[in-house]
Amino acid sequence: MKILVTGRDGQVARSLAQQGAGRDLVFAGRPEFDLADGDSIARTIAQVHPDLVISAAAYTAVDQAEDEPEIAAAINERGAGAVAAAAAGIGAPVIHLSTDYVFSGGGERPYREDDPAAPIGVYGATKLAGERAVAAANPRHLILRTAWVYSVYGKNFVKTMLRLAADRDSLSGVADQWGNPTSAHDIADAILTAAEQLRSDAAPFGTYHLAGNGDTHWAGFAAHVLGTSRTLGGPWAEVREITTADFPTKAKRPAN
Repeated sequence: MKILVTGRDGQVARSLAQQGAGRDLVFAGRPEFDLADGDSIARTIAQVHPDLVISAAAYTAVDQAEDEPEIAAAINERGAGAVAAAAAGIGAPVIHLSTDYVFSGGGERPYREDDPAAPIGVYGATKLAGERAVAAANPRHLILRTAWVYSVYGKNFVKTMLRLAADRDSLSGVADQWGNPTSAHDIADAILTAAEQLRSDAAPFGTYHLAGNGDTHWAGFAAHVLGTSRTLGGPWAEVREITTADFPTKAKRPAN
């Protein structure tokens, strides 16, 4: 099975390269493949002619999206839809990565796939629009919503905490935003497992939630990361719990 992965440098793309070693994976990225350029999307997918497309690339700068809604929409909505449409054009299914930010975060229990989406920021709104564009363009779609992604690659919360702890004795962590830290390596394994299932005529297409077991808040996540680091002889800092109001950001984050 030949698989085309959009994006080369993201956490999930690089984890796919590692976890999928030995598989026929092709990675497409800028400048020859640009989610804001529909022609480059159609051209690349036609040239590679994969059996499956993994739509992993996205605009993920949550705060910056508030100032760049059109750019975020071009990539997360129109770009995602163009990828799905190009895949459909060659008869290939698409696995599209989405986010917990499609929800408001106002619920008291974990969100289910059939709960109403109600994003509270530009990033979440463009990702939800992307989900809908993918579903409309390619009926053979698998949309995977994930959350709080971390890995050894790129920029993420775990690496930020370790970097800051190397220079500080104490850090502040928000303790009223809850979520599920999710390893990009686990996401990659799940995608590769799903890819095999999508070869079946009875493939379970649709929208699924794919996140790590166990929930915590950002302060708890930071404390765990730094406590583990300390045990292993790495940097450590005390974590002071604060509220969202104590740490204002341009974009609102879901509380749950």
